[in-house]
Amino acid sequence: MITKHMMRAGLGALTLALLVGCASKGEPAYTPKELRSFNETASLDTQWRRNIGDGLGHARYPIAPDREGDSVFAADANGVVMAMNADSGDVEWKIDLETPISSALTAIAGQVYLAGNGEVIALDQRDGSESWRARVSSEVLAAPQANQQLLIVQSVDGQITALDRATGEERWAYTSSQPSLTLRGTGTPMVIDPVSFIGLANGRLATLDNRNGQPLWDMQVATPRGRSEVERLVDLSGQPIITPDGRLFVTSYNGRVVALEATQGDLLWEANLSSRHTPLLVGNLLYIVTDDSNVVALDADNGQEVWRNEDLEDRWLTAPAFAGGRIVVGDFEGYLHLIDAREGDIVGRTRVHKSGISVRPVTEGSTIHVQANNGRLETLEVTP
Repeated sequence: MITKHMMRAGLGALTLALLVGCASKGEPAYTPKELRSFNETASLDTQWRRNIGDGLGHARYPIAPDREGDSVFAADANGVVMAMNADSGDVEWKIDLETPISSALTAIAGQVYLAGNGEVIALDQRDGSESWRARVSSEVLAAPQANQQLLIVQSVDGQITALDRATGEERWAYTSSQPSLTLRGTGTPMVIDPVSFIGLANGRLATLDNRNGQPLWDMQVATPRGRSEVERLVDLSGQPIITPDGRLFVTSYNGRVVALEATQGDLLWEANLSSRHTPLLVGNLLYIVTDDSNVVALDADNGQEVWRNEDLEDRWLTAPAFAGGRIVVGDFEGYLHLIDAREGDIVGRTRVHKSGISVRPVTEGSTIHVQANNGRLETLEVTP
């Protein structure tokens, strides 16, 4: 159970407000491609919907929902947290934490972990009762990540804090250097029992020993280039993903996609693609949503491009998910798109809400749970 959730990619960073003047309105500062007709071979059928408080707030916090077993958990920026039956949408419990929430949720092993302005909160999945609260160094946007004993939290100031999952007590902390200008957001740690893989805003990937927080190795994934600070942004703002055979896939902004050997960090291959989103691995294909919202499939063995879909260019896509044999992405106008995983063609589409979709959908089999910016949580089924 824990391995499944640790392998589930966390969420990508939010809009870079310093670069995108109208980011607070949820709109890109460039011209998105108009949606065109396509050969619809898959349908998206709504099963249920619920309104989760007031949504992601004006800042568009990346408060993505999560699912464990038969329950879906979601929150809003003001601290409302809800649990719903994944099949029926029936509300199992609803609480108000009376504190702002800024991070995505992590549901694992009977607990729900989430964070706000320097505070991490653990809730019991059964009734929403609070297990503990803990302070960390600054605001948290990335979903806290767990192994058997620890909860690893990455704060926007670059600090990584390990908390005891049972009590919330701090076990160790690791501090990284931060550039003067970064994307609004952080990477999401990839945590397994012995180590944590941490993507940093300075373009480096660090591997930390979970016993004490000491770095085992680190490497420069993306190198700053250009004259201005904006051109030199190289954040690793997605989540690294790891395979059972020990390969690590990492994306970077203004950088590259790399495949590494996880124990030593040896480079296996690289591809010149800029992405602030977490990649998606299905079988032997690695799916990337680039920063100009192309969806690209790479051969996971060698990094060669298999297909590229440019139909949704500049539509400010979410990180990719997978459901019913299709790639699933949301966009800034609130459309949910299905892309054939083998051929790369758009095969299905529906609109969830005009407020837009900025957090990655949560999927289970052919079921999709997607939360719009205004808080609407909609569950859809992919057919056939």
